[in-house]
Amino acid sequence: MSDKNRCKWAEAYPNMPAYAAYHDTEWGVPEHDDRKLFEILNLEGAQAGLSWKTVLMKRDGYRQAFDGFNAEKIIHYGEAKRAELLSNPGIIRNKLKVNGVIENAKAYLKIQQEFGTFNAYIWGFTGGKVIVCGDQPATSEISDKISKDMKKRGMKFVGSTICYAFMQAAGLVNDHSLDCFRRDHV
Repeated sequence: MSDKNRCKWAEAYPNMPAYAAYHDTEWGVPEHDDRKLFEILNLEGAQAGLSWKTVLMKRDGYRQAFDGFNAEKIIHYGEAKRAELLSNPGIIRNKLKVNGVIENAKAYLKIQQEFGTFNAYIWGFTGGKVIVCGDQPATSEISDKISKDMKKRGMKFVGSTICYAFMQAAGLVNDHSLDCFRRDHV
């Protein structure tokens, strides 16, 4: 274990360096790349009912299985590709979650058309600014708004709790605990 103070969740698996590394280098860092934002959103949706550890260990499998989260490719997935995904041990083989990524790709591309970028759309909810919090709630007024809007646009696995986790992971909110060494770095 490091002598650095981390958010308590980041120390849940002391024998799994990738878990702490994710916290130390990615979680909460403001993300503005559309494809990366799309990936984060879908991975947070994949976590529903599971632990982040499970998703983190399968993240590379997701990237490979879903063509690097290239929405232009994902929208063309047919029944054969869906069946392939459902038999892929590198991802969470849940039919609703697999189909959700495909539906999300369609909605994501429409959002890009309407707003120019997914980045402009998602960061518009915070006025382009990082919200500094630190108490790590499960939801917020903004995650409620994002969830409602995304659902209206046809996205799946975007409840308010998932949207808040997405906000945390993508850096829309700085929720590093007050004593975490990363708090002032992001």
